[in-house]
Amino acid sequence: MTASVERVPCTVVTGFLGAGKTTLLRNILENSKGKRLAIIVNEFGDVGIDGEILKGCGVDACPEENIVELANGCICCTVADDFVPALDQILSRTPKVDHILIETSGLALPKPLVQAFQWPSVKSRVTVDGVIAVVDGPALAEGKVASDMEALAAQRVADDSLDHDDPVEEVFEDQVACADLIILSKSDLLDEAGHARASAIVGEHLARAVKIVPSAHGKVDPSVLLGLGLAVEDDIENRKTHHDGAFDHEHDDFDTFVIEIPSIANPDELAKRVATAAEEENVLRVKGFVDVGGKPMRLLVQAVGPRVNHYYDRAWSAEDDRRSRLVVIGLKGLDRPAIERILVG
Repeated sequence: MTASVERVPCTVVTGFLGAGKTTLLRNILENSKGKRLAIIVNEFGDVGIDGEILKGCGVDACPEENIVELANGCICCTVADDFVPALDQILSRTPKVDHILIETSGLALPKPLVQAFQWPSVKSRVTVDGVIAVVDGPALAEGKVASDMEALAAQRVADDSLDHDDPVEEVFEDQVACADLIILSKSDLLDEAGHARASAIVGEHLARAVKIVPSAHGKVDPSVLLGLGLAVEDDIENRKTHHDGAFDHEHDDFDTFVIEIPSIANPDELAKRVATAAEEENVLRVKGFVDVGGKPMRLLVQAVGPRVNHYYDRAWSAEDDRRSRLVVIGLKGLDRPAIERILVG
């Protein structure tokens, strides 16, 4: 079956924790050239950080009401309860949306999500234009699937028989295996040799001819990413992954929770605490909004392992719940009390 012109194209943006999906989407929004866009953000956790970052763009092509957040679990597990109502909401917009972008959770597997587009109530109205996988260039150049996986890299170097047993490694490989286009992020941090190493690792997991596009700060011309017209839902069964037939357990290997902290005085001190939590308690990812005493602006904190970024993204509004909350993600068995002691300070 070929894609019908009446169906709204959807682009699935997948990628590991901290690879740069939200940055890429911001760039698409800001350079949409008149396309009316909508975004579904599939958060893994209780606080919609990525959705809030995108809403802060203030772009006419994608007004705030066109950004829908699903925080109740993976879209693929909640098709009837969450995904279909989200589509209903977006497709009812006037003027009509030209293209839908779906940012998956960093822990999500793209195949079951694309399979959800085979539902009759979904397939009659939307089609998967393409699957974009964002991969972390500097991490791959160092032989890791993500910047926070030093332990994984050491294991792989020490034991060739490990192959793909690690669940995080498998998530990465499944995302690459389903991709129609690979975005090699943070390419400005790579020299020629590093770029070659990163591309070679991605290439090992590609069963098809898929282009690898380098990108710095999420800058890729949207015309490269949108309008692929591939109707991926018709081909997804041909994309073989580790988890074929076993999608119900994809999140069993991860913990996620929200920690509330008091208002802070010094963002750099908080960044040090976040880095300490990563190093001492194996935290993979931290993201959230923080209240800084005496400052009218909201502090956005994002961390991949011990690498912490923070900046003021916008002023707190009267409608905001001005609390400081951080989403913490890591492998199963995180010591929440210990992490709370570190982050609260």
